[in-house]
Amino acid sequence: MFPGMGGIGGRGMNPAKMKQMMKQMGIDVKELKDVQEVVIKTADSNIIIENANVSIMTVQGSETYQIVGDAKEVPKELEIPAEDIKLVMEQTGVSEDEARKALQDSNGDLAEAIVALSSA
Repeated sequence: MFPGMGGIGGRGMNPAKMKQMMKQMGIDVKELKDVQEVVIKTADSNIIIENANVSIMTVQGSETYQIVGDAKEVPKELEIPAEDIKLVMEQTGVSEDEARKALQDSNGDLAEAIVALSSA
C-alpha cells in the first residue's frame, strides 16, 4: 500500500516517515493515555476490556477507535424497579420476594407477572 513499507529484506518504514505520510493523507493517530477499562454495553451483556490500549485514528473528520486489551463478557442483571415490585404485591397479595421472582421470570413484564401469580 505504501512504498517502502514492505518486508523485503526485512526492512520496514521509518516510523517518523510513516507518520509524515499519514499526515499528508489527512490521517491523524493518537493514543489515549491512562485508560483503565473500556465497557461496551449491549442488550444482553457488557463487554469489559481491562488493561486497554486505545488508539484514535481520524480520517477526513471521522474517528475510528482501536481497542486492544483483556476482554471478558458479563451478562446483564435484570433491574426491577421498586415501584413494579410494589404494584405486583398490591395486585396479587404476595410477598416482596415472590413479586420480585415473578417479575424476573417474566423478564420485567408487569402484566405477565400478575397473571402468573394470580393463576398460581
